[in-house]
Amino acid sequence: MIPNDYSDVTQQVSTGSLPAKTRVEELLQDAYERYVDVDDGMLAYYIPILGEVDPSLFALSLSNVGGTVQGVGDVGQSFSIQSISKMFVYALVLQELGHDTVRDHVGVNNTGMSFNSVMAIELNDGHPMNPMVNAGALATSALMPGLTAAEKWENIREGLSAFAGRYLRMDGEVYRSESRSNERNKALGRLLKAHGQLEGEPLEIVDIYTRQCSLKVTSHDLAIMGATLADGGVNPVTGERVVSADVCRDVLAVVAANGLYEKSGEWLFEIGIPAKSGVSGGIVAIAPGKGAIGAFSPLLDEAGNSVRSQLAIGHLSRALGLNLFASAPQRPEKET
Repeated sequence: MIPNDYSDVTQQVSTGSLPAKTRVEELLQDAYERYVDVDDGMLAYYIPILGEVDPSLFALSLSNVGGTVQGVGDVGQSFSIQSISKMFVYALVLQELGHDTVRDHVGVNNTGMSFNSVMAIELNDGHPMNPMVNAGALATSALMPGLTAAEKWENIREGLSAFAGRYLRMDGEVYRSESRSNERNKALGRLLKAHGQLEGEPLEIVDIYTRQCSLKVTSHDLAIMGATLADGGVNPVTGERVVSADVCRDVLAVVAANGLYEKSGEWLFEIGIPAKSGVSGGIVAIAPGKGAIGAFSPLLDEAGNSVRSQLAIGHLSRALGLNLFASAPQRPEKET
């Protein structure tokens, strides 16, 4: 195991700043216009209600760590948060139980397989491999404090609302549609329970997870939630501390490795910032110390990631200098 005890070392952080508000507005508009007519991908038909969404919807929002939120397109359109909820529930559980306990119970490594893979569990001796795929998310939600399923769910709702800076409501229609079509998640829950890797009753945990995925958000909400992680756990709009800076670091590391499922390595290679997607078409991408981008467009690639959102965030990452791995020399090159 890679050691993590650096308690005697003073941690330094990498921060920065985004361009002026007018420049950000120009770049958001440019990204929107570049990709608004892209019609590649398909809707998430396996969840019936998501197969009925208008495929032309497209929104881009950006929140900096100072609390300025800007956007273009269908920024007022609400949609279900889906798998993006995983990263914020993971943050809440980390805050309660700590780095080592959650890592040991849920894992951090990429499966290299689809987000709802059963094989990934079996190949890992019944253990979930990371909290950004469904098996790991079920195990994470099960760890949420609460004596009953109702208490766990309300703690999740309150926690995600704190990230968004406003009260988030569940979309009952999405919840009912998913509840009628989530047999695979029920199977994952039962399998984890059989291996001793799930706290609680499997069907109750699956119901909690289904509810958290059905919370309604906008692209503005995603940007603010992401910017909270970018700003060391303090919501940039409300000023409320939601989680610690250490939790933010842990979450963003796991999201960088796993946030776009089996496409995570390709995303990190091309775009260079942590991001999490959901099958409703949302993506939140975080630039630590700077801010976050929330994007929404329902047409998905084969891995379940929004096509337009990926393209637009990629463009903005380059234009705004967000890539964590990009650098430029700080001194003149020597002549040879």
